[in-house]
Order: sequence, then C-alpha cells, then structure tokens
Amino acid sequence: MTNRASTPAQPQAPPNTPASRATSFSPSVHLSQLSLVDFRSYAGVELSLEPGVTSLVGPNGQGKTNLVEAIGYLATLGSHRVAGDTPLVRAGAERAVVRGSVARDGRSVLIELEINPGKVNRARINKSPVPKPREVLGLLRTVLFAPEDLALVKGDPSERRRFLDELLVARSPRFAAVRSDYDRVLKQRNALLKTAGLARRSGGADLRTLDVWDAHLSRAGAELLAARVELVEAIAPLVDKAYAAVARGSMPISIDYVSSLGPDVSLEPDREVLSAALLNALSAVRSDELDRGVTLIGPHRDELVLKINDLPARGYASHGESWSLALALRLGGYDLLRADGGEPILILDDVFAELDADRRDRLADLVAPAEQVIITAAVAADVPEVLVGARVDVMDGVVRRVR
Repeated sequence: MTNRASTPAQPQAPPNTPASRATSFSPSVHLSQLSLVDFRSYAGVELSLEPGVTSLVGPNGQGKTNLVEAIGYLATLGSHRVAGDTPLVRAGAERAVVRGSVARDGRSVLIELEINPGKVNRARINKSPVPKPREVLGLLRTVLFAPEDLALVKGDPSERRRFLDELLVARSPRFAAVRSDYDRVLKQRNALLKTAGLARRSGGADLRTLDVWDAHLSRAGAELLAARVELVEAIAPLVDKAYAAVARGSMPISIDYVSSLGPDVSLEPDREVLSAALLNALSAVRSDELDRGVTLIGPHRDELVLKINDLPARGYASHGESWSLALALRLGGYDLLRADGGEPILILDDVFAELDADRRDRLADLVAPAEQVIITAAVAADVPEVLVGARVDVMDGVVRRVR
C-alpha cells in the first residue's frame, strides 16, 4: 500500500530567467580558485575562476569531468560519479587534497578537504581544522547536471531519493546528520531483524530490543519524511516552470511523493504524526520483516514519481522528454537554492552535446544569467554562443587558459 503527496503541474508562462530571480536577493557567490593534489588524474593543478561562464574544453578522457567532480566534492563531500572515495585518489597516492577559495560578497573563505580512503577524512576552513568534514557544507553550493542525471528519470527510485536528500542537505546542512542517523538506525535494525528472525524460527526470539529500534527508526524517519514532503511542495512549481521553458509545447508534468505508509496516513509535514504512523506501520509488518530480514517501511522505501501527461516518465517518456525533465529537476533545485539565499554554481558537464539544437538554445538562455556557470565540452562549438566566456583548454591533464 502507498500514500501520496501529489503536486500536479499547473500551466505556467515560461520564465525568461530562472525562477525567483526577480523577487529574491542573493549574495554574490563564486568559486575563485580550485587546487587539487593527487585527485583523480591530477598530481597537482591550479585553476583560477571568475564570475560568469567558464568553459573547460578538450577531448573526452582528458580530465575535464575530474575538475567539476572536485568542485562538486567541495560542496557535497561526495561524487556524482562514484559512491566511495577510493577512486578519487590518484593511483599510487595515499590521499587526495581538494582546496577551493569561495568569494562571497567581497570576502574569501578557503575550504580544504583531505580524502583518506579507509581512514577518516579531514577538513579545514581558512586553514583551521574542523571536527567533522560536514561542517564545510553550505559554504559552497553547486547544482551539477551531467549525463548520469538521465537516471533521475529512467533509473531506480534510489536515484530520485538521492536527488531529494542531496537537495535537502544543500538547503540545510543539518540534514546530513539526519540522513546519517537514519541510515545508521536502518542498518542496525536490519541486522537485528536477521538475527531475530533466525531466533524466532528456532523458538528463542526476544523482540524487546527490536521495539527500541522501532522507536529510533520512527523518529529519524519522520524527520526525513517530513522534510522531503516539504521539499517536494516547494520544488514542484519550479520544476514545472523549468520544464515548460526547456521543452515548450510539451505535455504537462506532475510530481508525486509516494510513501511506504498506508493510504490512510496524510503526508502532512508533522513530525509527531508521521513518527506515530511509522511506528504503527512497522508493528503491522513485523512478521513479514522477520521472515525477510529487512525493514519494509520507511523513507528508504519511498518513491518520487515523475509523470508526463499523467503517464510515468520512467518507461513512457521519450529520450528528449527524459532529458528535459532531468534538466528541469536540476534547474528547479537551482532556483530553490537561490531563493533561500546565496547563488549556487551551475555546472553543466558535457550536456549540450546530448541536446537537440532547440533544447540547447533554451537551456543556454535559462542559465546565462547565473552568477557562475562552468561548462565542459569536447569541442568549443558545443558551447552555445550566448554562453561564450572564459575558456580553459584541458589536454593530457594540463590545464591552460585560452581567454
């Protein structure tokens, strides 16, 4: 059984610029310097950046995406390409270092991240160590669109849950701890379900400890679920506008948050109500969970259903519609972050080569007014004329400014 928080799209006039631009104030923010040591293919590199558009140009496999991946890591402590940190360290090196200078309203903040696979990562702000790397979250915000983002539409539900949770953390860094707590509780509860299930089959199960973990999961899950529901309500109209702008004349879209809770539970963002509902639902499926050894109820089982013309985009959308909807999700996230205060960096990694001429021009017009845009392209001709700005050539791991 499922429950839905449904936000249908409403007809909107396509914006000339990203949503909320004219009605909200955002401090001037941009990345002014990127320094890498033993990150991916780079033994060492220094890249100076300015506001406006910067294009990283070079054939595939030369290191362009490694640069934007590092920028994304500064903002999110994660990679859009791999799940773990080990591939981020150059072969033969023990660690990698990523540094970035962020200019914000005339002041500069230096973020330093030391990546130590298999050990504890370290972070510094303005050369002062901080207790946990996640304390740098919020100092730099990015919205990155890459070919992998087609999975937001065509991929498994986990891709869309990840999209929501990453946006939650970008808006409010405290949700990194909320997500971490939920994952920890879920892992512990799953382990207990496996051992309790085996014990029950042998006639010796004591389920009192499971009651305690049910309470932990319901509290952590309610916090995450309520935040996701609020986020979907906020971003849905922005995604609608962005989709209408990128794919003019297309069918209407809608976004449904589908919960693993029963249909009688209203998905209002009330933490106490949701916690009680999660606890009741866990009790109702306990026998099945003990048989299967996994947690069947909670935000980790939820889905963000994307529809075009009232049909699920996953499975029904064309390639062009899927690209447009994935772009709209990212642009909606950008507009939401900007409305919160502080301009995110827009990163477009090898995007324009994947779009037809019409969608390419519309996307270019949408992103051109952003404070800072970083584009990767195999050839300079892939960059639309309206986005021609600073150019950096990347060849064999060598970064050279052309203009």
